[in-house]
Amino acid sequence: MIDINVPISEKYMLTMKEASVYFGIGENKLRRFAEESKNAKWLFMNGNRIQIKRKQFEKILDEVDTI
Repeated sequence: MIDINVPISEKYMLTMKEASVYFGIGENKLRRFAEESKNAKWLFMNGNRIQIKRKQFEKILDEVDTI
């Protein structure tokens, strides 16, 4: 049987809840940031669910002082 429990630090894409925990940013703040950045390459829309491409978002955070 395949183990489907992948650690957050190894996932390619994160849900808003996972990203909030991983990055230490509030879920509401992440949602607002995603809404303001609708065409950003670090966002992925899975139907109406927003997912964050972890490594690409890490690069964004490395470049900014505040969000």
